[in-house]
Amino acid sequence: MSEVTTAEYNEEGKYLRKVKSFVLREGRLTKGQEQAIEQHWASMGLEYSAEAMDLQQVFGRNADVVLEIGFGMGASLVAMAQAAPEKDFIGIEVHKPGVGACLAAAAEAGVTNLRVFHHDAVEVLQHTIPESSLARVQLFFPDPWHKKRHHKRRIVQPEFVQLLRSRLRIGGVFHMATDWENYSEHMLEVMNQAQGYKNQSVDGTVVARPDYRPLTKFEARGQRLGHGVWDLMFERTE
Repeated sequence: MSEVTTAEYNEEGKYLRKVKSFVLREGRLTKGQEQAIEQHWASMGLEYSAEAMDLQQVFGRNADVVLEIGFGMGASLVAMAQAAPEKDFIGIEVHKPGVGACLAAAAEAGVTNLRVFHHDAVEVLQHTIPESSLARVQLFFPDPWHKKRHHKRRIVQPEFVQLLRSRLRIGGVFHMATDWENYSEHMLEVMNQAQGYKNQSVDGTVVARPDYRPLTKFEARGQRLGHGVWDLMFERTE
């Protein structure tokens, strides 16, 4: 993912470099992805708005809403939506081929409880998603920015997790997964210090992968090679 930065200054006029957000990545669409966007965006696509949207109106019912940030090509998100028709799912992705692939898979699976944004997740969360409206937020395998000098670019940061908390309802869960142990340690450190969250792990660390999160082919291959995956689940308490 590519990023944009903005120049910001503190009260003393000192320059602060701040990573703002991700920019939309058009990428090269396959014919199928292009057709999926043309055919299904009207029914499954959501446009970014500076005003909070009515999720009950979006889905035509009142149900638990699960939001996934950065769904990649959408395979696991579609599988989750198909497996839980009683819930509504929203995916956010900046990579257009991923949006096309997700729409194609959802249409093929006959999924009707899924909507997607092709926009920056932070802006969508700040402006379009209503407060206390989400039952779960999912962040699976985000870019680990494994070099130490790049750790500040990781999306799991104190300010971001408080934004998420405001969008989760009380009792709602922020579920993270990563295959980088160092990032899992970073996530745990940030979340342990975050106000208004409670770790759902019995020993205060990570949890076993819940049944609702599909095992990806990449993850299954990694398990055979002895690679680890770490799931963290934190509940909004206040």
